[in-house]
Amino acid sequence: MDNRPQTREGIANTLSEAAYGFHNRLMMIPPYRWISAALAYSGISARALLILPPYLWLLLFFLAPFIIVFKISFAEYAISQPPYTALFELIDDVYLQIRLNLENYQLLFQDDLYWRAYLNSVKIAGISTFLALLVGYPLALAMVRAPRQWRLALLMLVILPFWTSFLIRVYAWIGILKKEGLLNLLLLNMGVIDQPLTILNTDIAVYIGIIYSYLPFMVLPLYASLEKMDESLLEAAADLGSRPVKAFWQITFPLSLPGVAAGCFLVFIPAIGEFVIPDLLGGSGTLMIGKTLWAEFFSNRDWPLSSAVAVVLLLLLIIPIVVFQKMQEKNRAL
Repeated sequence: MDNRPQTREGIANTLSEAAYGFHNRLMMIPPYRWISAALAYSGISARALLILPPYLWLLLFFLAPFIIVFKISFAEYAISQPPYTALFELIDDVYLQIRLNLENYQLLFQDDLYWRAYLNSVKIAGISTFLALLVGYPLALAMVRAPRQWRLALLMLVILPFWTSFLIRVYAWIGILKKEGLLNLLLLNMGVIDQPLTILNTDIAVYIGIIYSYLPFMVLPLYASLEKMDESLLEAAADLGSRPVKAFWQITFPLSLPGVAAGCFLVFIPAIGEFVIPDLLGGSGTLMIGKTLWAEFFSNRDWPLSSAVAVVLLLLLIIPIVVFQKMQEKNRAL
């Protein structure tokens, strides 16, 4: 068997051959064969046929719901079912009237409740992401430096919390962080504190819950990035007299930046719209956009305003992702 490292072109050819073989196996299924023949007759290639299902999935379950929410955000609140007015109305069976209500978006910038919720969500998500990076990077580095026979077990331990319900894990932190909880009981018995600490229903509890819940999303990309690093680079740096700390900042950390960026995005994006953790651990004093969105949708039943809140939140998340992708494309071009 040839164990030589493959070039990028060789890997691409191997993937192409695998996709072509998968396509040939699917041709044995009559519906696929009929659709393939119809698309081939219309000039669409087999490669386009293979990538069509993922795009259809995104179109059906992402773009279509977003368009519906975007449409509702321009409607007006109404006491009806559903609780908003129609955007398009046919008058005298001839004229099509389009009614766009911009008041929902104006209210988001005029009422300090919403922009404070946005800013506080960005602050909590940003701090939680930074703390998750501080915890996750040494953990991922230790997993990479561990003996190879232990790495799979360590990966399983990182993924293990996902085997339990997310809601149950958050409720468990209530029993740990409350005044009569396990943490205060441990600190009192150790003599560290004289009075129970108030941790539950504060921002600190929210930080703890977010870091605990989303830490695997930080560790796994970092582990994948660090595992691919060539260890001979560190050996060469040591031979040239570089100290371990200096070698880390000049070699290890720059090479792991793709994993750092991926982990930060995977933690920051869900954390900024989190609802369960702020509601259960933060209490009524924690203002985040996820809780505000839930209150507008279910308590006030103001679907147009809650849709506008969701659209602005999605735009706030998409813009940094697009900017990051553009920067990555420029770096690849250089």
